[in-house]
Amino acid sequence: MDLSHREGIQEVTERLGGRTIALTGPRKAEDMAKIVEKMGGTALIRPAQGTVFLDDVETRKSLADWIAEPPAWTVLTTGIGLDALFNVAASMNAESDLLKVLQQSSIAARGYKTVNALRKRGLEPLVRDDDGSTSGLIRSLAEYELHGTEVVLQLHGDPAPKLEAWLEEQEANVRRVLPYRHIPPEPEQLEQLLDDILRHVIDAAAFTSAPQIRNLTEYARSQGKLEDMIQAFQGPVVAAAVGKITAQALLEEGITRVVYPPEDERMGSMVVELARYFQTNNA
Repeated sequence: MDLSHREGIQEVTERLGGRTIALTGPRKAEDMAKIVEKMGGTALIRPAQGTVFLDDVETRKSLADWIAEPPAWTVLTTGIGLDALFNVAASMNAESDLLKVLQQSSIAARGYKTVNALRKRGLEPLVRDDDGSTSGLIRSLAEYELHGTEVVLQLHGDPAPKLEAWLEEQEANVRRVLPYRHIPPEPEQLEQLLDDILRHVIDAAAFTSAPQIRNLTEYARSQGKLEDMIQAFQGPVVAAAVGKITAQALLEEGITRVVYPPEDERMGSMVVELARYFQTNNA
């Protein structure tokens, strides 16, 4: 498995040298395009993620159930999702109730942003991932007995099939909480991105969230072109991820060469790391 952190790389002048980068995230795409162009590349905005919105009605219901029936375990996957839950709880005058439930629960957290969101509320996870990924969270949870245990799983509007499948194998009783909902992009947008990848129009595709990867791979699969896409990513087209969790989503889809920043999970850092990869590999 060739998951390229580019750790320990020699200092280089980060330039993209005219390479073309597809930007798949809708948020701050224009700002990211400016970074690519400033570094000597060409940016193509190819959204692979549609609208993201807070599902207030469903979240209120989930929170009411959560508070009424506190779980033994709470598994948190995103810091922004936890912040959203507290904001909704505050609008329900139930912020202190949610905090109390969390204080009484065994907490597992994925990613440093989730841990930071907990700490600012005086909470510490009992379990956290060992590398910022879903796989790392599963490894850390594996030593605990979850059979028959009530578990609340906070997602970010998108399924976590590997984590959910593992919890099901443990025979835990899982309740999902999804504060955010993702509306898929238009098929024409995914068709354009897939075509750019298969025809090698681009040198890299930059992903900033797991839903972008899921949407693209599901579309490629529906067109019978998933294997062709994976081969393109193993060859002339490089997959870049903003951080470990997004990189893990690429790996789970069979895309094993992934470039991402080892520490600073920001869009600018991802582009810098991509430029370093190109220079180091003379790609």
